[in-house]
Amino acid sequence: MRTTRAEYCVIACAEAWRGDGEVLASPMGLIPSVAARLARRTFSPDLLLTDGEAMLVGPDGTPEGWLPYRRHLTAVTGGRRHVMMGASQLDRFGNQNISRIGDRERPGRQLLGVRGAPVNTLNNPTSYWIPKHSPRVFVERVDMVCGVGYDRAAAAGPSAARFHRLPRVVTDLAVLDFATPDRSMRLASVHPGVTVDEVRAATGFTLTVPDEVPSTREPTDQELELIREVIDPAGARDREVPPAGRGGR
Repeated sequence: MRTTRAEYCVIACAEAWRGDGEVLASPMGLIPSVAARLARRTFSPDLLLTDGEAMLVGPDGTPEGWLPYRRHLTAVTGGRRHVMMGASQLDRFGNQNISRIGDRERPGRQLLGVRGAPVNTLNNPTSYWIPKHSPRVFVERVDMVCGVGYDRAAAAGPSAARFHRLPRVVTDLAVLDFATPDRSMRLASVHPGVTVDEVRAATGFTLTVPDEVPSTREPTDQELELIREVIDPAGARDREVPPAGRGGR
């Protein structure tokens, strides 16, 4: 079976935790959760996983330790967590909106609310997972800032920017980062079967695009076996990113 688009997304999300060491992974969403477990089983063995409540768990979900709420908050405020969040809107500098769509006084849609996004982004590495790359998500200006982007963190001064870091944005089309002089969004790789023009057309602002854009890396045989037979044998990943987009082997 050839590598599916969902599996490339898992690999791209897992790479967000490479080299993080002993930090708490907080994946939000199915594919980020598969990715965090894959990273723990392969190149990031020190990664800490949680059941989302009060336990630290192993890659198979069995309890490894206790994580009371106060300890969790200590990890968050102390920068010992790398969260991968979603976004209803995301702009070129990484400002994220999960609260509302439309004008503040009369929003067209009420969403989750700000939640912990400001603390996440100012105290921890924060990456994003977007299952459907579109101009409705990648906008010129977010309707409300929840997660803080590079421009706003810099404008707020050293106390805000000191621990602020947005390693990557993974979508069903590509991997993006902020490795540019002004910290605006850059196209880092496209998933096999996706063109640069497709990514540009699905983005509501002008991306920085290098002269050479690589493909998202191929999974190893071991990684594919873990994804398909151990971590997600039911193939739930393909419900989040349908297998119509295929490439690789």
